[in-house]
Amino acid sequence: MKKKINNTLSIALPLLLGVFLIIYTYKSFTPDQIEKLKNSILGANYKYVIISGFLAFSGYVLRAYRWKYTLEYVGYKSNFKLNLIAVSIGYFLNLTIPRSGEFSRAALLTKYDGVPFDKAFGTIISERIIDFIVLIIFILTAVVLEFNTLKSFLLEYIPLKKLIILLILGVISTLIGIYLMIYSKLKWVLWIKQKISGLTDGALSVFKMPNKLPFIVITLLIWLTYVLMFYSIIFALEETQVISFGAVLVAFVIGSLTIAFTNGGFGFFPVLIAKILFLYNIPIEAGNAFGWIVWTSQLIITILLGGIAFLILPSLTKKK
Repeated sequence: MKKKINNTLSIALPLLLGVFLIIYTYKSFTPDQIEKLKNSILGANYKYVIISGFLAFSGYVLRAYRWKYTLEYVGYKSNFKLNLIAVSIGYFLNLTIPRSGEFSRAALLTKYDGVPFDKAFGTIISERIIDFIVLIIFILTAVVLEFNTLKSFLLEYIPLKKLIILLILGVISTLIGIYLMIYSKLKWVLWIKQKISGLTDGALSVFKMPNKLPFIVITLLIWLTYVLMFYSIIFALEETQVISFGAVLVAFVIGSLTIAFTNGGFGFFPVLIAKILFLYNIPIEAGNAFGWIVWTSQLIITILLGGIAFLILPSLTKKK
């Protein structure tokens, strides 16, 4: 019973927060701003949205193809079609319970291809670790390219004294954390060290694979499709066509983190993207329109591919 309540809350709370944020944000808009937002969405050039959709699909294909390398490393041959179906269903299920898609991917390979669940899930974890490292690189790149803008943004919302205090607290916390990791014998610290060690081994195992070069190249291509998928939509709106690649990269990073830590970014994604683009003198109405177009187009792709995957899955079973 307790587990069911926790699962329900994990789905309902982010959605309710998203609904609240949407209502709160657009209640503050004037009728003229609402009209501009509608006109921006209706007047967008959806040719670029379709291009973005094809790039999104290519990301699915590349991710499914990349999976074969980690599976081969643990001793199993993979079926590309099943990999693509599992990836599509995984993204679809992540819209409901965050991170449930990773479990479903492993479970599908166990059921239809005979890959042990722990092996299949281990390969997914190692992929996620590598993807997280790439995301960190994107974050650092965005900070370097747009340092002045981000600095101004932080100083505007957080006074310099508070920023210095936060920095000092961050450094102290890091030093305490390092000390505990090296010297502490507390049970919870040892448990964390064990988990970190396991994740590190999973990430490093990628570099021990015989086919590590194609795996790394495909990983970079996956993230390139993600960036281009986001970037292509700036041409759908006249107001956003002028923003620099650095600005797009900052918005992309914020969008990626938003999707990762919420139920697919519902409610949060358009609002936060609009705030980031506003730093680059993009009207708040156009920024919101851009955010909604990006989010909605990716939602449609996720539902469409997930739905097709569910329909195709029984035919694979019959063939088997």
